[in-house]
Amino acid sequence: MNEALPEPPRRCDALALHTILRETRALGVPADYARSRNVRAVREPRELAYIGRDVHDRAQWLTPRAARAFARMHTAAIASGIELQLVSAFRSAEYQLGILKRKLERGQSIVEILRVSAAPGYSEHHSGRALDLTAPGYAALEEEFEHSPAFAWLREHARRFGFALSYPRGNPHGIAYEPWHWCWHSPRKALRRP
Repeated sequence: MNEALPEPPRRCDALALHTILRETRALGVPADYARSRNVRAVREPRELAYIGRDVHDRAQWLTPRAARAFARMHTAAIASGIELQLVSAFRSAEYQLGILKRKLERGQSIVEILRVSAAPGYSEHHSGRALDLTAPGYAALEEEFEHSPAFAWLREHARRFGFALSYPRGNPHGIAYEPWHWCWHSPRKALRRP
């Protein structure tokens, strides 16, 4: 018996995104956040493709083209003896707002939060092209992932599939180093050397 596909996550339309951006400012995200971080608001995709379950058994989604690229990359990694595990993929601006609120409720300052998380409305995860990865034996969303064979494989091969590391050390967006965060770009952009 085939398991039914889970329902795709809810996405924000332009009006909802505008409301979320206003709410984030009320929570302390600076009005000049986009300019000072060299980022733009991210539009959520109209269509998402299911890519499997993450390490927490949650359904994960990417845009159809990014999903196909990830499937090819995942298959190639397995053929090389590398297991790439999903931690997260698409998340809406509304979901990101929930993350921000939970961190504020736990007593983190907005400065601390924005050092490790993009403000709601500005995360690459909203695009449906970004994913967070880990490997067996490595904690999810921790810098230790950079010491894994999976990270070494990604550094060498991810570009072939259109994926790039978004937040290397010293990135211009003011986001902490995230060796686990990879974003799919169109093949033309992905093949450019930094």
